[in-house]
Amino acid sequence: MKVKMKTKRGAAKRFKKTANGFKRKQAFKRHILTKKSPKRIRQLRGTKMVHVADVAAVRRMCPYL
Repeated sequence: MKVKMKTKRGAAKRFKKTANGFKRKQAFKRHILTKKSPKRIRQLRGTKMVHVADVAAVRRMCPYL
């Protein structure tokens, strides 16, 4: 009997699989926003791709994603 690998549930909620890798949200936009400039907050909007160096780690955490 083959044992299924477990997915790291926290990671599964943070990353989505795309054709070109994994997309993620930008960090540093949750709190202490008063001291951050509007330009900085605006640039933290939207999604980014996970860096090539980190893709292997995300794959290990989410084998079935």
